Amino acid sequence: MSISTSLTVRLGIRHPILSAPMDVIAGARLTAAVSAAGGFGILGGGYGDKAWLEQETAKLARGQHPFGIGFITWSLAKRPELLDIALAAKPQAIMLSFGDPRPFAPRIKAAGALLICQVQDEDMARQALDAGADILIAQGSEAGGHGASRTTIDIVPAIVDLAAGRVPVAAAGGIGDGRGLAAMMMLGASGVLLGTRFYASQECDGAEAAKRIICEAKSGSSFRGIIFDLSRNNVWPAPFNGRCLINDHARRWMGREVELLQNVNAVAAEYAAARAAGNFNIAAVIAGEAIGLIHDIPPAAEIVDRIVTEADQILTGRRNSSAATQA
Repeated sequence: MSISTSLTVRLGIRHPILSAPMDVIAGARLTAAVSAAGGFGILGGGYGDKAWLEQETAKLARGQHPFGIGFITWSLAKRPELLDIALAAKPQAIMLSFGDPRPFAPRIKAAGALLICQVQDEDMARQALDAGADILIAQGSEAGGHGASRTTIDIVPAIVDLAAGRVPVAAAGGIGDGRGLAAMMMLGASGVLLGTRFYASQECDGAEAAKRIICEAKSGSSFRGIIFDLSRNNVWPAPFNGRCLINDHARRWMGREVELLQNVNAVAAEYAAARAAGNFNIAAVIAGEAIGLIHDIPPAAEIVDRIVTEADQILTGRRNSSAATQA
C-alpha cells in the first residue's frame, strides 16, 4: 500500500511521510529506518556538532535509501563549513529551518540536492521560493520544538495557496496518526513531517525516559514559551520560541520569565546538571501537541505503516462515499 502525491514523486519515495530533523536525537538509525520503510528520513543536523555530523553521515552514506539532512539555518550561518560535510554524504535533500536560506541555496543546488524549507508564514515561504526551494514545510504552532504562532490548520492551506502547485507542501505540527495525514491532504498538503511521533520510536536516539514521558503525557500538557531557552542560555531570534512538555521547572518559572533572566547563570547551571543526569523534572522533553495520540514506542517502520494504512482507509472511504452520493 502506498499514497502517491507530488511530494512522493519529487523525493522518489513510497509514502508521503517525512521524519523531522530533531537535533541530535534524529540520528542515522532513525533516518535510515524511516527511509527504509518508504518514507523520507531527515538527519538532525541541528545547531551543528561537527564530530556528530561526520559520524552520523558516514553511516548514512553507506545506505541504500534516499535521506535528507536538516539544519537550523541561523545556526548554520555561524558554521557554514558544516554544509560541506552534509553535502559530501550525498543526501537527496537539505532541509533548512528558521532563517534565510538564500546564502546556502546555490551550494545545495550545485551539489544536486533538493532544497526543503520549513516556513511559518507567507513571507518566509516567498523568501524560500525565491531561493529556489523544491519543497516547503508549512509548520504550525502545535509542533514540538521551535516554531511560531500560526496554527497548522491555518498555515497549511495558506502556504498551499501561495505555492499554487509550483512545489509540494508538507504539513507539520500536531500530527501523530493517519487521521492527521488524511486531514492535511484534505487541506491541500502533499504529505506530513512528523517529529514527536518518531521521537517515541525504537530507533530514535532520545533518552528512553523521555520516550516514556511522551507516551504517558496527556493532551494539553505541552506549552510554548522561552523558559527552556532562557534556562540553557540559548535564546532564539524572533519570532521563534519553543514547545516542550510541562514539568516542574516550567511550573516554577511560568509568569516569572523576567526573574529567571535575572538569575540565569544559577538557573542555567542547575538546568545543565539536570540534562546531564537525565532529570526530566527540570530538563525539557521537547514534544508537540500530538502527545495525546502517542501511547507506545514501536519501530519507525511500524509507525509509517500504521499512518499510511489509516490515512488510506479514511481517504478511500471518503472517495467511495462521494462516488456513492454522486451516483
